[in-house]
Amino acid sequence: MAAAQAQQRSASFHGRGTEQQRHQQPQQKQRPKMLPDLLAGVRGASFRSGSPPPDGGDTGRSPRRTPSKVLVSVAVQQSMWPLHVMASAEWTVADLVAAAVALYVKEGRRPLLPSTDPAAFGLHYSQFSLESLNPKEKIMELGSRSFFLCPRSSAAGQDVSSSSGTASGRRQGKHRPG
Repeated sequence: MAAAQAQQRSASFHGRGTEQQRHQQPQQKQRPKMLPDLLAGVRGASFRSGSPPPDGGDTGRSPRRTPSKVLVSVAVQQSMWPLHVMASAEWTVADLVAAAVALYVKEGRRPLLPSTDPAAFGLHYSQFSLESLNPKEKIMELGSRSFFLCPRSSAAGQDVSSSSGTASGRRQGKHRPG
């Protein structure tokens, strides 16, 4: 009897069931009916007013409305956490940079920025992107809601050269033969 139980266990382990299980297989459970687009009726509706869409509820063919504001994430170079800026749909890259710099200073984040002038910063798609975005380009046309803010190369180059110049001068002063 123990051998029969061991054979049943190994049969079920290898995908072969008992005779009772084989007879029950044709009675498979039916897959539940699914609604693939649950939000079809509310896409065009304004959530603030609660009014139905103007075309009578057929939102599948209507053009997409652009939101009036979007939440944009701006990571600042050497900062621990990104800034979350509520940006208007009409804002340009320059407007977003100004708002991000103002918010960074207002929140008192560390490290301190080298300048509070928005023109001294460039906005990039990521920290690995070398080209900064065009300041006149609209935020809604960029296709992203996450950006990286860093000092412009000319401002960063001046800071690095001035600090390295003083550091090298100190080093030269220490190592002069006396």
